Amino acid sequence: MSNHAWFDAIGWMGAVALLVAYAMVSSKKLEGNSTAYQFLNIVGSLLLAVNTISYGAYPSSFVNMIWIGIAVFSIVTRGRVSSG
Repeated sequence: MSNHAWFDAIGWMGAVALLVAYAMVSSKKLEGNSTAYQFLNIVGSLLLAVNTISYGAYPSSFVNMIWIGIAVFSIVTRGRVSSG
């Protein structure tokens, strides 16, 4: 499989992870502040960032990196609130 195909597959996996996360929250199977939801956001955004960086789509890469930061921040601050 060529590099192009690998990066496409990585991007599609990221898109699926983000869509699953959104569908799970929308159907009330996950809470928006749950670790599982945030983990799906991190994985999906990371995979999409790899894909968009490989194609030089830096605005999209930037958005995905911010998305990861928001998810990580949510997990970290949620942990502080529940343990404090």
